[in-house]
Amino acid sequence: MPHDISKPHRTEGFATRMSHAGRAGTHAHGFVNPAVHRGSTVLMPNVRSRKEFAKDRFNRVMTYGTAGGPTHYALEDVIAEIEGGTRCVLVGTGLAAVTVPLMAYLKTGEHCLMPDSVYGPGRNIATGLMAAYGIETTFYDPTIGEAEIAALMRPNTKVVYTESPGSHTFELQDIPAIARAAHAGGAKVLMDNTWGIHNFMPFQHGVDVSIQALTKYVGGHSDVLLGSITTNTEEDYLIVRTAAGQMGHFAAPDDCWLALRGARTMPVRLKHQEASGLAVASWFENRAEIQRVLHPGLPSHPQHALFKRDFTGSCSLFGIVFQPHYTEEQVFRFIDSLALFGIGASWGGYESLALPTTGFITRTATSDDLGGFTVRIHIGLEDVGDLLADLDQGLATLRS
Repeated sequence: MPHDISKPHRTEGFATRMSHAGRAGTHAHGFVNPAVHRGSTVLMPNVRSRKEFAKDRFNRVMTYGTAGGPTHYALEDVIAEIEGGTRCVLVGTGLAAVTVPLMAYLKTGEHCLMPDSVYGPGRNIATGLMAAYGIETTFYDPTIGEAEIAALMRPNTKVVYTESPGSHTFELQDIPAIARAAHAGGAKVLMDNTWGIHNFMPFQHGVDVSIQALTKYVGGHSDVLLGSITTNTEEDYLIVRTAAGQMGHFAAPDDCWLALRGARTMPVRLKHQEASGLAVASWFENRAEIQRVLHPGLPSHPQHALFKRDFTGSCSLFGIVFQPHYTEEQVFRFIDSLALFGIGASWGGYESLALPTTGFITRTATSDDLGGFTVRIHIGLEDVGDLLADLDQGLATLRS
């Protein structure tokens, strides 16, 4: 069945929509959860139908496994619903979701603007693969506005990339202002919206293509690698979908099924983790060992006014900056002493994490000196009281 792009989004609350999107309905006979559809070869009823189906391969007519099947379609609908977009492309990782639209919209001799606070592997794409293909990237201060972006635009600038808040340092960007300048200069606006899932509606603020690492809150259980690219127009969908197909990107149906399952409980988890994250971040603000807390949801954040204007909530990922007299050895001792916080990459799962970020922050347009050793904190589903007790003993270890 071809995809109906005119289908409106549901109007119920987020939790209700996540319970019902991407499945047959409450009165359809059968199991509640859609089945996992795995396959490579798709059999055709006759030779002529194969030729006709190929013309509509990006419109949910099954032609081969890499074009997707019912499990993919269900998750595409759910992610488009969350993001407020029209169409969604699924890929195997969050990093693939960053790479595909960059390569879809840029070619040799063209120019990209990218925030200096961008996710590290995203920077590596710009300075590595894109540079090797003759695509130039200018890294810009993520806190600049419309006039400054307009001044950086060139006739060959085709993409203005955004990520709000920024990776590790959590600067917010004025996305509507940036989008106005980008569109006036003929560029597309791409945004990594993983931190702002559900709480920032990208297409209401001028974004053309929204990127999600579904590995994070949608998966929710630290057992899925998956990414999504959502667009607001059919034109942009075809550009991104064509590029993903030409590069051989594919999302495994079993991972899509796990992400569908995670999406059902995400509203509850996201709300709980937001509250827990704010509680722990506020607690850190009152600790003498901490110079400052990098959390856009706190009134102390430099761009908190933008947060209140554009976001309906926050997630559970933030940063802390230790007082400058604490050494790397002391901060490592603090992290190693924690019993409830794992030391690992990623975030958005049910488990809390603490990861040192000093030495992993690269800046070329702004300073990478935050005044002290930095650690990224992710708050999971544990009891806040238990987490605070663990952090308290960890800071005691730091002081000793």
